[in-house]
Amino acid sequence: HVQLVESGGGSVQAGGSLRLSCAASGSIQRTNCMGWFRQAPGKERDWVATDNGVGTTYYGDSVKGRFTISQDSAKNTVYLQMNSLKPEDTGIYYCAGAKSNWYTCVVNRSAVGTYDYWGLGTQVTVS
Repeated sequence: HVQLVESGGGSVQAGGSLRLSCAASGSIQRTNCMGWFRQAPGKERDWVATDNGVGTTYYGDSVKGRFTISQDSAKNTVYLQMNSLKPEDTGIYYCAGAKSNWYTCVVNRSAVGTYDYWGLGTQVTVS
């Protein structure tokens, strides 16, 4: 049984920073493809970033250059460092993990359906 638990959300002023954490337990391994999504009120869940588990990261255009995804294999934790935050970054941030091989995950990295495991989310508010 796989569990993902996010933490680190909060309220911050525009231009500030936050670091989100996603603690994984169960069958998640360092080589799993992991992603972050976010959902603003009344909108669909949007892809933010993916770490393919074998050394390459990918970002949505709106966060490229400001956000960094990383994994700490020793702690079985995925991070999302968010800098230069903007009000439009506000939303619930979800951690996600994929069971598929890294190639399949990367090809479909922005699709919600690519990921098999989801956390409950953490709220980020930028004002």
